[in-house]
Formats: sequence, structure tokens, C-alpha cells
Amino acid sequence: MESNAFKIFVVEDDEWYNRLLVHNLSLNPDYEIQSFATGKSCLDQLHQQPDVVTLDYRLPDMKGLEVLKQIKEINEDVQVILISEQEDIEVVVDLLKHGAYDYIVKSKDIRERLLNTVNNIRKEAQLKDEIKTLRKEVKKKYSYQNTIVGSSPATQKIYDLIEKATRTNVTVSVTGETGTGKELVAKAIHYNSTRAKQPFVAVNMAAIPTDLIESELFGHEKGAFTGAAARRIGKFEEANSGTLFLDEIAEMDISLQAKLLRALQEKEIIRIGSNKPVKIDCRIIIATNKNLLDEVKKGNFRQDLYYRFYGLPIDLPPLRERGNDIILLAKNFITNFCKENKLEPKTLTAEASKKLLAYPFPGNVRELKSVIELAVTLADDREIDAGNLILDDPTDMESLFNENMTLREYNLRLVKRLLDKYDNKPKVVAEKLDIGVATIYRMLKEED
Repeated sequence: MESNAFKIFVVEDDEWYNRLLVHNLSLNPDYEIQSFATGKSCLDQLHQQPDVVTLDYRLPDMKGLEVLKQIKEINEDVQVILISEQEDIEVVVDLLKHGAYDYIVKSKDIRERLLNTVNNIRKEAQLKDEIKTLRKEVKKKYSYQNTIVGSSPATQKIYDLIEKATRTNVTVSVTGETGTGKELVAKAIHYNSTRAKQPFVAVNMAAIPTDLIESELFGHEKGAFTGAAARRIGKFEEANSGTLFLDEIAEMDISLQAKLLRALQEKEIIRIGSNKPVKIDCRIIIATNKNLLDEVKKGNFRQDLYYRFYGLPIDLPPLRERGNDIILLAKNFITNFCKENKLEPKTLTAEASKKLLAYPFPGNVRELKSVIELAVTLADDREIDAGNLILDDPTDMESLFNENMTLREYNLRLVKRLLDKYDNKPKVVAEKLDIGVATIYRMLKEED
């Protein structure tokens, strides 16, 4: 049998009925069946870790309930199906209370009932395995080293602070310029903490209209206001038992900050349209690219809320202050982008590395990622040279990131830069960007 076969123990002292159950279950080639005539012989073999035990209620040496209890004490993950002529409802309820998965009365249709029950157990086991695997992958993805790549002293300090944050439920305030990776740090803290199996809910306060923030955070009841067609839970309830990440917290209107403060102090929220408090238990992580204390002095942020949020501060340094981390990050982005797009691995030339280290990266890690992904796309061979790195003049780039441009406007600017680079040859640019020549002409025409 394969090591990953689905193991089933059949415990039945009636020899004929034992053979009947084994035969029915053996019809599925994925099942590995072992049979026993006594409770003790089954318990002696539990080290083989069966997935399911079908158990007769009346055995010559032990009562079914006693065998069930001992199985659960040894390995609570083993699912036990009781099979017997016993139809006393009180007995059945008692067995289910002690962890039996199901109780099947011996009858003519037991074959179909048993196979369906075992099949359901197997599906649930597979689902649990998938969830465990996904959780491991998520935790690996958000490990410190995979989240914040680098070896500089500044990066090592971040690792140390993240590790401290995972040990407790202290509120964490993450600060840093735009593009430094504040949400990634929040996820690293969550997925390496005791709350990792619970929800991580992110809210960008700057992206929500002021008149909708209260409903977004606290939820509302049906009919609470025009358009409230049904009850809707808010982000606090979504994040219950997990982590609530409040990004761009400095953008929250001061008129709503008192309600947020109350929710944090009382650990409860009240949905709009209701007067019934709802208890909440979620860890709070906030992020901002502004100096909150300065915002307090300006009157834009409540002082009491500021101190409520302060907790453990993690300040993310700009990329320009992280030295050789730029190259380590660039190599990491190259590897990931090549894997995702099934491309041959590519490397940076010495000239390309030198160019990256000389650039201030006002858009920080986010900008570096975009620059590298474009460079991989533009590189004609397995080396990325300095010419493949499209970097703006620092002053121009600063204004670029401060502009409110649409995606179409950003795309148009990129196309124009490549046309300059490739002597105004739309066909060459189209090949580099993997788009049609007509698309380039249309973008240029729409600008006119």
C-alpha cells in the first residue's frame, strides 16, 4: 500500500459482519483496511495512525464508549464511526458527545450510509490538509527575510522589532515614506504571531470617503440609512480574533476619531442603526507616512488617540539609506519576476548595479520593483545592463510620484520614454512591451 493511503480500522467481533464491512470498504482501492475482533487489539495498533475506526458498540472485552474514549485520548484526530444494533437515543447522544463522528445502525442500507460517511470524512481530512499547507505557504511568504529583504543594519533592526511584535498583542505603529513596505511589515507581524490562523484585514483610510468610514469600520444594520438594504458587518468584526491594519491613519477625519478611540478603549463597537454593543478582539497595527505628533500639534489628530496608537513603533528607512540592500532586493525581484513569467534567469551587470546604487529611489521599494520588472522585460539576453534601467532624473521622479496621474497617463509617459530610447520606432517599442503597434498609435493619438 502507498504510505499516503487512507487507513481504516474495522472493529467488529461478529466474523461475518466484520468481513461484510471490510468487503464494502475495500471496493475503494484508495482505502487500506485492517480488521480487529476486540477493542484491545485495535488500541494496541493505534500507533499506525488510522484515519477512521468503525467500532462495534458491543465488543467481547470492552464497551464501545470506553474504546472511543481511549482512541480520542491517544489521537483525537482519528474519526470514529459507531456501528451497532443499539438504537437508544440517549446512548447515541452520549457517544456523539464523547467525539464519535457518526452512529450507524446495522441495517440493509448500511453499505451506502457507511461509504458516504467515510467519503465525507476523507474530504474533510483533505480540506484540512490543504488549509495546513496554505497556512505554511503564507507563513513562509511573510517570514521576516522574505518580507523585508536585506542585510543592512537598518534591515536587521526591523527584523528585531518585528520579532518583538510577534511575541505580544501590543499595538504597532509603522511609519515610513510611501513605498517602503508598511503593509508587508504588518502582514509579517500577523502571520508570525499567535493570531496567524485568524483574519488579516487591511483598511486604507485615505481611500474611503469620509461619510462611509464609520460604516466601513463598524458596520450597519438593515435600514440604518438610505441604501442599507441588509445588515453589513464592519472591518472590526471581520478582523475579530485576528489583526486589523489601519493604513494611512493620519488621513482619518478628526470628527470620527472619537468613535474609533471609544472602540479601542471599550473593545466593542456599535453598528450604525443599532444600540447593541458587539465585543471585539483584534490586534491593531497602524501605518502612516506622516509624523503623527506633528499632526496632533496641527490639530488634525487627537492626542489621546495618538497615545493609544503609539505602542511599538517601527520606522522603515527609505531605500536610499539601506545601502547594498538595493542590489539584494533587485536580485530578489528579478528571480521572482522570471519565475512568475517563465523566463530564463537573468542577472545584473556591474554597470547596472552601479547605476541602481547611485539613484535615490524617491518611490522606495515599490519604485525599485517596477524598475526591475521593466528592465527584465526590456533585456534582450540573460544580462540586465544599465541601459535597461529606466530611471528618471530625481527631481522629475519626485514630481512624478506626487502627481495624481491616471494609469493611462503613466502608460503614455512610459511609451514616450521608450520611443525616445529606440529612435521613435513604434514597432520596436511594441515588441518590448508585448503590445500591438496599433495600441501605441492609439495612445499617442488620444493625447492630441
